Amino acid sequence: MQTVVPFVDLKNQYQSIQPAINAAIQTVLDEAYFVLGRQVGEFERQYADYVGVKHCIGVSNGLDALRMALSALGVGAGDEVIMQANTYIATTLAVSAVGATPVFVDCDPDTYMIDANLIEGAITPRTKAIMPVHLTGCAADMDAIMSIAQHHNLLVVEDVAQAHGAFYKGKMCGAFGHAAGFSFYPGKNLGAYGDGGAVTTNDDALAERIRRIANYGQRAKYVHVEKGVNARLDTIQAAILSVKLPHLAAWNEARAQHAEKYQDLLTGVGDLKLQKTPLGSTHTYHVFIIETEQRDALQKHLHANGVQTIIHYPTPPHLQDAYAELGIPSGSFPLAERLAKRTLSLPMYPELRDDQIAYVADQVKAFFKR
Repeated sequence: MQTVVPFVDLKNQYQSIQPAINAAIQTVLDEAYFVLGRQVGEFERQYADYVGVKHCIGVSNGLDALRMALSALGVGAGDEVIMQANTYIATTLAVSAVGATPVFVDCDPDTYMIDANLIEGAITPRTKAIMPVHLTGCAADMDAIMSIAQHHNLLVVEDVAQAHGAFYKGKMCGAFGHAAGFSFYPGKNLGAYGDGGAVTTNDDALAERIRRIANYGQRAKYVHVEKGVNARLDTIQAAILSVKLPHLAAWNEARAQHAEKYQDLLTGVGDLKLQKTPLGSTHTYHVFIIETEQRDALQKHLHANGVQTIIHYPTPPHLQDAYAELGIPSGSFPLAERLAKRTLSLPMYPELRDDQIAYVADQVKAFFKR
């Protein structure tokens, strides 16, 4: 039987905490309070404490988290929001959803984070916010970004969908900007068993407004003070996240240990380039990325030998049909576009075994020895 190494193994993680998960779900079923049950508030308090902020507002998904943060901060039609070109389209869609325009800058070629040196050159009189993405599990250069934002009187909304538990100079991602958006998609470091998300902030008034927007714009039941949406975190998902949160630090540490093994085994192999962790940042390895000119052929070889991989992301947002109206031609952001053609994500999850890592590395080496 051929060895198979899955890209992620959610069944394994569930089985490791099955009794606690089942009990939490059963409690919600017994109480039958499926929307905004007490478990939502409990998780919000736990996650706010974990991130080190005053407020966490549970919402329906990561895109809605960013969208509502921008909306509550007053970002809208006529405004521009600066972000990196090598991000998932959800970052961009959040800006579009509030009527603003995404403005891209290129990334650092080694860390893949937004190149903070390019931000000021992208600022115009219409710029309202910067949205740094803590990509792959590590932090953007928040000292530089916050300094630029303060100097130009700009808002900062962090996209922390891929960096649960990552620190920048001792402070957790999600605690720097005016607000931050998290995704709890099942494959994230902290994942629900369905869609889920959260906004974190230290601003009392902003937290109240985001909570209101997410619940039909209600100040009280049937008292609608603005045009809101239905974007609440489900009670069952909140209960699941509360069970999983105490395990997150250990799971992140396991990911870091797996990454170290990958690095030891793959350094110097073929033309592989490995992502560098930014200065001042920890890395929680939501994904482990390798970069090679032979990406597509390597992926085909790995899949043929039982190693599941994913390409994050083969087409940057500015080259997607959805953003054709921006009129941004190919070649505008060469580093982001290079990564789209060269990067491959290897299997990475806390329960990954040493023998599986060794097998993946052996298959990568075998490809380059052909």
